[in-house]
Amino acid sequence: MSRQTLPQNRRPGGETALFPSLQKEMNRLLDQFKSNFPMLDDDARSVFAGPSFPAIDMVETDDALEISAEVPGVKEDDLDVTVSGETLVLKGEKSADHEEQEDSYHLIERRYGSFRRHIPLGFAPEDGAVKADFADGILKLTIAKPSNAKAAVQKIEIKKA
Repeated sequence: MSRQTLPQNRRPGGETALFPSLQKEMNRLLDQFKSNFPMLDDDARSVFAGPSFPAIDMVETDDALEISAEVPGVKEDDLDVTVSGETLVLKGEKSADHEEQEDSYHLIERRYGSFRRHIPLGFAPEDGAVKADFADGILKLTIAKPSNAKAAVQKIEIKKA
């Protein structure tokens, strides 16, 4: 005895109707979603759409973590940096207006977007242990490691087999 779990609506030629219609609908929804951001060019759309915005560089030293985050076009007042337990949270919002007016046309463009990025630190920093500087679209953070985080690192010896 065979058991069917999906409807078997077959079209002439043996094609199952369920999956092509689902694929068509998913493609339509994705195209509609992409078209809702006409003010962003392809590069900007891909940056704000991805989970890795803002791009960061992280360097670990014996005493601290040094983090640089690229946030072009974001004003210092629109950045929010917090530490929650062992997680650094970067939040911000970018907004820019451009207006151009000539005899034959009037152009207004608005670009905006927000981001939120969680960065695991591996330790909970002490109060006052985070220093932040912001210049030219680069946020630089220095997070001092607590003494117990320094002692927790163990060097593992690797032997040849």
